[in-house]
Amino acid sequence: MSDYDAIVIGAGHAGIEASLALSREGYETILITQSLDAVGRLSCNPAIGGLSKGNIVREIDALGGEMAHLIDSTMIQFRILNRRRGPAVQAPRAQADKFSYSRLAKETLEKERHLHLFMDEVTDILSEGGAACAVRTKRGNEISAKVIVLTTGTFMKGKIFIGEYDREEGRLGEEAASELGENLRKKGFPIGRLKTGTPARVRKSSLDFSRLELEKGDELMLPFSFDYEKIDRPNIPCYITYTNDRTHEIIRENIHLSPLYGGKIIGKGPRYCPSIEDKVVRFPERERHQIFVEPEGIGTEEMYLNGLSSSLPEKVQEKFIRTLPGLERAEVMRPGYAVEYDYINPLYLYPTLESKLMKNLYIAGQTNGTSGYEEAAGQGIVAGMNAARRLRGESPLVLKRSESYIGVLIDDLTTKGTNEPYRMFTSRAEYRLSLRHGNADKRLTKLSYEFGLADKEKVERLEEKIRRMDDVKALLKSRRSGDKNLYDVLKEPERHISDFSISEDEGILEEVELDVKYEGYIAREMREVGHYLKDENVTIPPDFDYNTLVALSSEAREKLSLIRPMTLAQAGRISGIRVTDYAILAIAIKGHGKK
Repeated sequence: MSDYDAIVIGAGHAGIEASLALSREGYETILITQSLDAVGRLSCNPAIGGLSKGNIVREIDALGGEMAHLIDSTMIQFRILNRRRGPAVQAPRAQADKFSYSRLAKETLEKERHLHLFMDEVTDILSEGGAACAVRTKRGNEISAKVIVLTTGTFMKGKIFIGEYDREEGRLGEEAASELGENLRKKGFPIGRLKTGTPARVRKSSLDFSRLELEKGDELMLPFSFDYEKIDRPNIPCYITYTNDRTHEIIRENIHLSPLYGGKIIGKGPRYCPSIEDKVVRFPERERHQIFVEPEGIGTEEMYLNGLSSSLPEKVQEKFIRTLPGLERAEVMRPGYAVEYDYINPLYLYPTLESKLMKNLYIAGQTNGTSGYEEAAGQGIVAGMNAARRLRGESPLVLKRSESYIGVLIDDLTTKGTNEPYRMFTSRAEYRLSLRHGNADKRLTKLSYEFGLADKEKVERLEEKIRRMDDVKALLKSRRSGDKNLYDVLKEPERHISDFSISEDEGILEEVELDVKYEGYIAREMREVGHYLKDENVTIPPDFDYNTLVALSSEAREKLSLIRPMTLAQAGRISGIRVTDYAILAIAIKGHGKK
C-alpha cells in the first residue's frame, strides 16, 4: 500500500498547480520541497503575465488553477500590453509584490485539506515494473505513491556563476538538488544542460528618480481571474533608463571575465531574453538598450533591473550599472548571476506530460526546457490533472493547439523538442485570434468542470457572461444608424462600442466588440480549425510499428518511433516529416485494423 496517492517534487509554479490539481480532486498528495520558505518564489522578474503569458495565466484560471488568484491578490501594477494593436497580441501583465506572492502561495497550499507539505530533498525516483512508485530523499526517507510529478525548476544539478565564482545552487543562496539528475541519468533519462540568468537588485533610496522615465500602470486594474470583477490594490509606478556607450565599453573590456564567454557555461541560454553581455556582443550597432527599473514589492527597497541580466564579476556589474542615467550612485543589494541546470528532453514525454521511460511519472515546468513562471504553471496543472486521471483510471487530457496556448506549448515541446529555454509567443499559435485572454473561460471552463476542478458557480458565471454578451449583440442588431444596424457599424475600424452608450460592464463590452470586429477572421480561423481537427482526431495506436512502412524515409521512421505521436496531426508537425511521409502514414493509419 502506498504512503500517498501522489508525490509532487518541487514547490515552484509548476509544483503548486500540480499539487493543487491532485489534492483538490481528493487525492492524498505530498509536496516535497527543499525549502518551505521558497514556495512559489518569483526568482527572476517580479511580474506575472505578458504577451501570450497573460493568456496562459487566464487559461490556468479557467482550468481551475491558482496563479491568477495569487497575482490578483498581490499585484502592485497592472497593464494591458499592445492596446493599440490587434486583439490577438494584447495581453495582461502585472508587477507583483514578490514576498506577498510567495507567502500567499504557501498559505494556499497549507489550507488544502488533502495536501501535505514536507521539507526534504528528493535524490532518486524509484520504479517497479517500469512504473514510478516511490522517491528517496537526502535524509534517507523513502516515500511511496501511485503517481509522481517532477517539477525541479533550475535546481536539478543547478550551478550559479558570477565571474570566476561558481557554486552548486539552484538560486543564489539555495542549495542545488545534486543527486537527482545523476540518478536519472543512470536510469537512461535524456538529460541536457540549459542556462538562464537574472540581473542585480539595487537599493531604491540610492537612485535618482528625476533622471528616470516614469512608467505608470493602467489606472484601472483588471483581474486575471474570471472569479473576480475588480481589483483594489496599490498602483506603484515603474521606471525606464538606458544603457549607453560607456556601459557597452565596460562590458566589452571585461567580456573575458564572463563565464558565458570564457567557456565555463556549456548550457544554452534563452535566445529571447539574453544577458546584457550577449546584447552588447550580438548587437554591436545598438547605441543603447532599454532597462526597466521595477519594484520587488511594497515592503522592500530592492529594485529589479529588467533587461540587465549578467554573470560578470560583481565589481564589473557595479561599474556598468552606475553608468546608467539615474543609477550613478546605485547601491547593489544582490548581484546578477547565471544559473545552469539539468533538463529532460521533452521529446521523451507524451502530450499528457507522462514520461515515455517511466510510467506514472509526469514532468512539468523548467525541467522540460521551458522558461517563465507561466509556462511552468500551465504544464503543472496539466500534469496534475493527468496524474489524477491516471489515478481514476480515466482517459488522459490532451489540450489541442486550437483551444489553448497551453496546448500549443505542450505540443511544441513533445513534438519538436527544444535545445534552448522555450518561451511562449503569440506567433507560435496558429489560431491566436480565437485564443484571446478574454475568452479563456469560454474555451476551457466547461472542460475543467467535467474534470472536477471548476465548481458549478464558476460555470454559472460563465453562462451569465455569455448571456450578457448575447444580449448586447442583440441590442446592437436592433438599433440602427442610417441604413445600417449598430452591429454592422461596429465592424468599421474607426468605430468603437463605447460610441453607443450601452449600459454594461466594460469587460463584457470589450469582448463583444472583439467578437463583432473580427467575426469574419474568426469564422475563417474556425474553418481552418475544422480541417485541423479531422487529422487531430485520427489516433495512432501506441504500439504502431513504423518500421513496417518501408516507403517512409529513414528520418521519418526514426523520429516517429522516438516521439510516438498520439494523433496523425501531431505526426505531421514533427520536424523532418515530409509531405510524402505524411501521406504514406495517413493511408497506413486510416487503414490500420481494417480487413
